[in-house]
Amino acid sequence: MKIVLLGASGMVGQGVLRECLLDPEVEQVLCIGRSSLGRSESKIRELVTANLADLSNVEGELSGYDACLFCLGVSAAGMSEADYRRTTYDLTLSVAKTLLKQNPGLSFLYVSGAGTDSSERGRAMWARVKGATENALLSLPFKGAYMFRPGVIQPRHGIRSKTALYQFFYSTFGLLIPVVKALFPNSVMSTEELGLAMIQVAKHGHPKRVLEARDVNTLLKAATPAAG
Repeated sequence: MKIVLLGASGMVGQGVLRECLLDPEVEQVLCIGRSSLGRSESKIRELVTANLADLSNVEGELSGYDACLFCLGVSAAGMSEADYRRTTYDLTLSVAKTLLKQNPGLSFLYVSGAGTDSSERGRAMWARVKGATENALLSLPFKGAYMFRPGVIQPRHGIRSKTALYQFFYSTFGLLIPVVKALFPNSVMSTEELGLAMIQVAKHGHPKRVLEARDVNTLLKAATPAAG
């Protein structure tokens, strides 16, 4: 399996990349970003481009892939709806359509968020925009399109968030996250769990096109062999 990954330098993307590199069935990971990751693993291929919202100039390098794991995202804090829509809806759909043109059999997996508003009419701006993005992706003729809606994401294996506020939260309250997960298992997942689930769905699909945290938990339990 050959995978396209966007957002590999972010907290979620780092976790997904780690699981891709560990999976023997993943042959190659094309990491598309604005700057180099500075990594030398043989599975990684990098495509650095200044404008992620327009990949038309590198279309010829985007064919031959089985799945796109889209982990790129920005915080809506302090952004106008128009700006957030440009960096979320417009950019994502541009990437999706370009990849689909080059890979008609592509599966597209999008990291959205818990509370996303599929009606696109709610009060929360970010949730409306995420909902619009999900709906637009689901309307495209991918082999499969899957929306992942994690709640709190726990960084594992030394991964850190690039967003200062998020990293402050993890540094300050990180020890409480396992407690919260024990009490509310469908409110927290780790970067490792999200990565494993995305790869599993990229390989085998899923009956649901929108996966909440409880669906990820169920998927991972089913994929883990019982001890015997």
